Amino acid sequence: MAQNGKLLLTLDSEAVLTLKSGVNFKKSQEDGKCYIIYKDEHGVKACKNQCKHQGGLFIKDMEDIDGSVVRCTKHYWKLDASSMKYVNPPDSFEQDQLAVVWKDGNLLLMEVCPPDPWLVDPRDQEELEVGEVMVTYLTHACMELKLGSKRMLFDPWLTGPAFARGWWLLHNPPDNSLEKLCKADFIYISHMHSDHLSYPTLKTLSERCPDMPIYVGDTSRPVFWYLDRSGVTLTNINVVPFGIWQDIDKHLRFMILLDGVHPEMDTCIIVDYKGHMILNTVDCSQPNKGRLPHGVDLMMSDFAGGAAGFPATFSGGKYTESWKTMFIKNERKKLLNYKVQLVKSLQPKIYCPFAGYFTEAHPSDKYIKEINLKNSAEELNSLIKKHIPEILAWTPKPGAVLDLGLALRDRSNSEAITDPPPGTQIYKKRWEFDQYVNHLDSFIDDEIFRHAGWVQFYYTWAGFKNYDLVIRVVETDEDFNPLPEGYDYLVDFLDLSFPRERPDKVRPYVEIKNRVGVIRHVVKRRRDPDCFGTHFDLALTLVSRTGSGEIQMYTTTGSGPTSKQACP
Repeated sequence: MAQNGKLLLTLDSEAVLTLKSGVNFKKSQEDGKCYIIYKDEHGVKACKNQCKHQGGLFIKDMEDIDGSVVRCTKHYWKLDASSMKYVNPPDSFEQDQLAVVWKDGNLLLMEVCPPDPWLVDPRDQEELEVGEVMVTYLTHACMELKLGSKRMLFDPWLTGPAFARGWWLLHNPPDNSLEKLCKADFIYISHMHSDHLSYPTLKTLSERCPDMPIYVGDTSRPVFWYLDRSGVTLTNINVVPFGIWQDIDKHLRFMILLDGVHPEMDTCIIVDYKGHMILNTVDCSQPNKGRLPHGVDLMMSDFAGGAAGFPATFSGGKYTESWKTMFIKNERKKLLNYKVQLVKSLQPKIYCPFAGYFTEAHPSDKYIKEINLKNSAEELNSLIKKHIPEILAWTPKPGAVLDLGLALRDRSNSEAITDPPPGTQIYKKRWEFDQYVNHLDSFIDDEIFRHAGWVQFYYTWAGFKNYDLVIRVVETDEDFNPLPEGYDYLVDFLDLSFPRERPDKVRPYVEIKNRVGVIRHVVKRRRDPDCFGTHFDLALTLVSRTGSGEIQMYTTTGSGPTSKQACP
């Protein structure tokens, strides 16, 4: 299929004359979308005004002398528009450029669009029988799809915590969830974050069905990167290319697509059964760079926000309680608006918010839970019903079932969605904290931690350097009180040295308090699968960009720096 070009913005000859040397910000009057145009003696470059990290808006960087650098309002990433490369963090992303076309003195910004892969080998829709396609919500991002004679599961996190001990399931999975997992015909796992790749859950699966077919996308950070260290034995993992239909039987196929913001790890999926499409965008910030099928029968996406330790666990400088409260409120509002606009633009027949039903349940994380408020599915669906009333908005409960055939015939049919019986326990009340926290704490007295040399060994092994940031790491007890017998050390990532005193105060600097059980578990296991992408990573990738102010960070989970590229 051939590529096609999409016109995004037109500047007439008069508007072209007003372009100044350096950075120009322009907004489309038609759809309100924003663009950056950089002009110099060599010509014009242009891009969307959207940060590749998490989609924030760029503004002029007041610290920039040359007038070529813009700063993201969300996490302070910086883009040099003259080269279209990010300079903070260095050696990370490169911004996608738009095509600049001149026509009769007018300037046209064009986006060259790749062909839509789901249009390859199109299939006519066949009418679905009652009970032929049944979608059952289990918990968080885990859905069971009955598609004719086949059963498929998404992202099974059914037991234990995610991110070491930071997240716990909000919803109580149905009693037969593990049975459903083991009876599935195949499983799709979107990415390596442990609320989607749950090793406690997969351990049970591997003990009962080690040869269960599991499908993942061919990301540069493999989903099962750490399988050999996990203690989980799975023998039928299928890594598939992006944008190509995978045929299961004559009626059923699926296609995995890459995220535009985090292509190294995030994926989403389209399932096609008898010409009826189910789109699951999971956690993708910009699934397939924003090009998705319109009018699918069922669309699912995340909704909650409040996923990171930033800024809930930060203190010092501008990070007052009122600032954090307002920041979190604004971020939640922006996410809600984005989801509503996405659903409005794609016009699915049915929409279901999922992949957001988690909580910081451990008693010692009470503060984080209270300040790190999240969007509710009810709130999002209320907005969708208000602005797009023709779409059926489904707020799932554990064990609830959507009969897709019934819903497509009549979205007002009360029998299309079957909720769990009255009295069913929807929310979890017990999480078996001790079982998992004790496992983490079992590494505290390991032999290696009797020798101070482990600090230098670990950070040298991790290899993160040539970055202007100094951190102080303090080992603490359960309540983040420094341990008298714990380690307290500095790391200078510019040259990967370990100074005894804090360097010059103009250097970017952050203090991190880590619970001793978590940090030692991570160090001992190295890049442990249950700890990847956690709050310690966020400290390195976010705090360092706030300038030279002193910032403390408390983290319930932890992972060493993994690369020069920023973590999500």
